[in-house]
Amino acid sequence: MRPFPCLLFVSLLSGATAHAQVFQGELGDFDLKLGTTPSRSMAQGLVKPAAVGSFHGGLDLSHDSGVYFGQYAPSMGISPGKNLEIDSYVGFKQPFDQVLGYEVGMIHYSYPRVDTLDSQELFGGLTLLGSRFGIALSNDPDKQNNTLFADLTGNQPFGIGVSMKYTTHQLNTPAAVDGGYISSFTDWSVKLSRPFMGVDLDLIYSDSSLSGSDCSAYSGHNSECDGLVTLKAVRTLY
Repeated sequence: MRPFPCLLFVSLLSGATAHAQVFQGELGDFDLKLGTTPSRSMAQGLVKPAAVGSFHGGLDLSHDSGVYFGQYAPSMGISPGKNLEIDSYVGFKQPFDQVLGYEVGMIHYSYPRVDTLDSQELFGGLTLLGSRFGIALSNDPDKQNNTLFADLTGNQPFGIGVSMKYTTHQLNTPAAVDGGYISSFTDWSVKLSRPFMGVDLDLIYSDSSLSGSDCSAYSGHNSECDGLVTLKAVRTLY
């Protein structure tokens, strides 16, 4: 039997939040955005999330032609135990019409202060009636990842946003566990979001195909290998 999902409550008071203020301006023919979250629609759902409590932010430049590029740091390496990470991206985004659009791009993950290999991720997706559906293919130093992502923003019953992520991980070197080896695994998450009295509330359920002693091989997107329910409350200070 798999253990009952544990409950984790995270209350975060910080200016660096999921819906924090974005400063906008112009730089020649480009629109410039400075903020504490990735401003790209597909990148925002597919890039590796920032650790809770870390200092993070970035910039984004976009052109009327649909070309964009920028950098985002999920962690500035200021907090104890956090390493500097810089995610550089470039892409192209265009609407077919008012209800349908597409986006393709690439993200490069680098860790300047850590002796580890960089990694790359190709992503793309469609926007349909305000909802987004994406796919990403990445090559981490120790494994290959294929991710499917959906953000059903275009249809929010009772004002509740729904987003889902499903990833398969193929290890470059099988990991030894009790009774054998693990060469691949999957993980997934479902998030329900709703603003309430100035606070952004997120209810997240995450899980993976591993359990018990096999969890020693887990290195996926979720914070835990086994089923986990997370209630997150975020309030913007500016």
